[in-house]
Amino acid sequence: MASHHSEPPDPVVAAAAAADGDAPADSNSELPSPPYYIVTKPGQLPVEFLEPSAGQKLVIGFDCEGVDLCRNGALCIMQLAFPDAVYLVDAIEGGKNSLKLALYFQFGIKLHNVMDTQIAYSLIEEQEGKKKSFDEYISFVGLLADPRYCGIPYPEKEEVRILLRQDPNFWKIRPLSDMMIRAATDDVRFLLNIHEKMMEKLSKVSLWRLSVRNDIEPDVYVPEVDILSVLDVPPGKMGRVIGRKGSSIMAVKESCNVEIHIGGAKGPPDRVFIIGPVKEVRKAEAILRGRMLEF
Repeated sequence: MASHHSEPPDPVVAAAAAADGDAPADSNSELPSPPYYIVTKPGQLPVEFLEPSAGQKLVIGFDCEGVDLCRNGALCIMQLAFPDAVYLVDAIEGGKNSLKLALYFQFGIKLHNVMDTQIAYSLIEEQEGKKKSFDEYISFVGLLADPRYCGIPYPEKEEVRILLRQDPNFWKIRPLSDMMIRAATDDVRFLLNIHEKMMEKLSKVSLWRLSVRNDIEPDVYVPEVDILSVLDVPPGKMGRVIGRKGSSIMAVKESCNVEIHIGGAKGPPDRVFIIGPVKEVRKAEAILRGRMLEF
């Protein structure tokens, strides 16, 4: 029995938002801007996405925007990039139907063959003989600027970051402004091109390591509870754990979305305390242990 699939809204070209005189011109014009759709009903998504075929390969760029997404925050927009268009799923404007779709993505969806571009980038760097460092993580802006993948500047990202610092609820604002639409679209429209370039570079071993590290398959939603983990640091290794001017600790905090405290004057000087959701804490533990093992 065929499922109901409503027609998508009229497409809007992302670059057109910059032509009204109120917003800066699209500085990312090196690649053509695809049309975008603002989705408020599940049936407005492509049928090949809603009813995937096992015999047909489908690569999608995926990102989310919201408020404190890594904890108990609110999912506001999901961006899905297809070869011919970008779909912005509005979890607020769409009301109950769109919210159900958003919750399905956030808590119940099974993501198979997920490629984390940050992890893939680090594997390619290691594969090409560059020294592995836990002090530095490639940002999306840095990845876009790398000529091996896109070579495209993304100054608008910093504009959005400034607005987010001024108002953490920025992505809850409705109606969506031209800047919000442009930023949400730009965050995913380059991903398919980056994916193609990375797949050409990844060796078989790196692909296997990538698949292991990207194994995300939650069968059912279980509310995340923060845990406390205590890491014992071997003598002489605390400096590597902290990093230059705290760079290692800060990088792990941002990457894993955890709180990290050092004993220091107020506690045991050879211990690190990590607080956060189980998966994030375990990831932070692994990174910090790796720092301890470095020579």
